[in-house]
Amino acid sequence: MPNDLTPIHLYILLHLKKAKVDYAKMIAKMSCVDLDLINSCIEDLIKAGLIERDSGSAIKRSKAKFKKAFEVRKHHTYYKLTRDGELFVRRINKKWLKEFFDKLIGKDAFRIVEKLKDCKDFRTACKSLNIESDEYFEDFVLYRLVTPNGRRTRLFELLLMFAEVL
Repeated sequence: MPNDLTPIHLYILLHLKKAKVDYAKMIAKMSCVDLDLINSCIEDLIKAGLIERDSGSAIKRSKAKFKKAFEVRKHHTYYKLTRDGELFVRRINKKWLKEFFDKLIGKDAFRIVEKLKDCKDFRTACKSLNIESDEYFEDFVLYRLVTPNGRRTRLFELLLMFAEVL
């Protein structure tokens, strides 16, 4: 696992796995995360060798799974997974996610993630697990998994949907 990987980095990798190729503005729009932060994370992933810029002037829907038109001209910089990125994303399973969240946030973080998938509110999820929510709440907000009022974010929902393991 690359050092300093955050849920936003992980989301971008999973997004590119699903989409095959996409551009930063669309990734930001879908996840409701600030474009500057998405661009910063993309640069981190390029430096780590997990994604790369996609060359060419046009893109077909068969290559870009989220495109509606059969073929479009590129008006943005598109990104795709490198071979190392593809191999890395293939390793993401439930056990990997448990290690990732527990290392990043704390030992019960993955249990909270699993429960939060079925609850709309962070505190309700923690309460049902008999976990003190204050211990984890700030980190979940910091990593944009929940809003400051405790609701799941779009990033959280897409991250779990694209991970396809929960």
